[in-house]
Amino acid sequence: VDSYDVTVEEDLGEIQLIKIEKRKYWYQDDWYLKYVTVKTPVGDYLEFPCYRWITDEKEIVLRDGRAKLPRDDKTQILKQHRRKELETRQKTYRWKEWHPGFPLSIDAHSHSDLPRDIQFDNEKGVDFILNYSKAMENLYVNRFMHMFQSSWSDFADFERIFVRISNTISEYVMQHWKEDFMFGYQFLNGCNPVLIQRCTEIPKKLPVTTDMVECSLERNLTLEEEVKQGNIFIVDYELLDGVDANKTDPCTIQYLAAPICLLYKNLENKIVPIAIQLGQKPGPDNPIFLPSDATYDWLLAKIWVRSSDFHIHQTVTHLLRTHLVSEVFSIAMFRQLPAVHPLFKLLVPHMRFTIAINTKAREQLICECGLFDKANATGGGGHVQMVQKAMKDLTYSSLCFPEEIKAKGMDSKEDIPYYYYRDDGIKVWEAIKSFAEDVIHIYYESDEVVCEDVELQAFIKDIYVYGMRGVKASGFPKMIRTREKLAEYLTVVIFTTSAQHAAVNFGQYDWCSWIPNAPPTMRRPPPTEKGTTTIEQIVESLPDRGRSCWHLGAVWALSQFQDNELFLGMYPDEHFVEKPVKEAMAKFRKNLDEIVNAITERNKNKKLPYYYLSPDRIPNSVAV
Repeated sequence: VDSYDVTVEEDLGEIQLIKIEKRKYWYQDDWYLKYVTVKTPVGDYLEFPCYRWITDEKEIVLRDGRAKLPRDDKTQILKQHRRKELETRQKTYRWKEWHPGFPLSIDAHSHSDLPRDIQFDNEKGVDFILNYSKAMENLYVNRFMHMFQSSWSDFADFERIFVRISNTISEYVMQHWKEDFMFGYQFLNGCNPVLIQRCTEIPKKLPVTTDMVECSLERNLTLEEEVKQGNIFIVDYELLDGVDANKTDPCTIQYLAAPICLLYKNLENKIVPIAIQLGQKPGPDNPIFLPSDATYDWLLAKIWVRSSDFHIHQTVTHLLRTHLVSEVFSIAMFRQLPAVHPLFKLLVPHMRFTIAINTKAREQLICECGLFDKANATGGGGHVQMVQKAMKDLTYSSLCFPEEIKAKGMDSKEDIPYYYYRDDGIKVWEAIKSFAEDVIHIYYESDEVVCEDVELQAFIKDIYVYGMRGVKASGFPKMIRTREKLAEYLTVVIFTTSAQHAAVNFGQYDWCSWIPNAPPTMRRPPPTEKGTTTIEQIVESLPDRGRSCWHLGAVWALSQFQDNELFLGMYPDEHFVEKPVKEAMAKFRKNLDEIVNAITERNKNKKLPYYYLSPDRIPNSVAV
């Protein structure tokens, strides 16, 4: 890092803009300029933030760091600068459809096609092929890599690739994965804690009776009475029904199921499974599996649910609802908010590397013949069908964290005391919302100012039209009329790109590294009768050695923070220069620190601590 002093003899008057240009040398010497500080003859300091790359013989024109709404610009030169910046950005950041029905993404084939400002500093660091191979090397699983199609001999055999790190969640999972308590706990605090909902009536497609589950119920009530009292919960994997299983490897037939799982809150307030049906249509060849069945029947049914959960988690919870949605927010921001806009300054740290990581994923991971096809039963196109089907449930209200928890009937702390994902998520949501409100009140003195902000309205419209494909049922607003609604909207954007992604991404190694607990594929069809399952059949259903290794490399690589990770509330780039905003940031950090302390205190002496939503572990943006 270098600093340069430039002295100017003559008086330049009031400085409106600064122009920076770079001469081209023999070799590529891109220059990343952080900021320019001007000291005026009377001793005042003006900050001109840049935080951009200057490449080739391009010039960059900068405004000083005070945030301005369109209405604040009175002179022609400033209005023109603002308009020109957006025109250039709209030519650079173009929307493109990657698959029919998907949210639109950036128009770029590869990472190197992206604008220099949003590329990774070091492309090698995010090369999936390199990282997965490196992970497999670090995990010492290379020696099994060529063993595609070769089954493990028993559960203990999986330990040969399992890295035992004592006293960690992954080790606890390995020891307790067969237990009903452990199975139920993951719906609340595993890496996909977003599916469970309170059951208000038993669906017709799951013809379960009190007689069947009587030995699981502890309150001497019928199943219907337990439902009325709010003690029954349900997770339905209907989305997987009809999705094509991976056919990219002719030597291994792979299978998917679309189970329905019924859970019960017992007298200890623990959530445990009481019935599992592996298909959507009831019938003699689709039995309802129960805890009272033979040990291996029940275990295999639970393994099928865990595998289905893994597919929904990867493709819907993680890819669609954090990565692709964050990219939409990011592209819309670059297209419609100039660098001088307060909302650009507020949002830009939460968009860092998001377009880049998604472009890299489309290049190597989820493309045709990508890494995703190697080990996942939804590879080879199934994942595309899943995103297309899941779009109908991608609503604005489902991204409003407290609303979504409430809609699922999971909001009562008294009723469901051990739902840490909910408790921590609501605290972080409130802290972000309070910060967003503080910033809004600095720049928008009334609702009228919100309505008049043409750039803000264009940003909102871009997200609705291109991200949500103009679907009215998505509930995404087309325009925003009040400061209150704007605060909620910005909270959705910041929470999704930071906290929501952290909650569903960084627990993947913890919960998915013990392969029987999260099989990425199944090599035998779901059982159609009871009483025949053997341990051999289960092991032959689970992934082979080669696929197990790919899976392990993937969940390890995805669970790592970046080398230079910036966590929630860390804003080293000073886009804002005004004191009131700096004070709002300091207050935000203080609120986040209090949340960290409360979570640390709660986790003390817990065998299964929950820390994915601790702000000191929430990166500012989706970058992995």
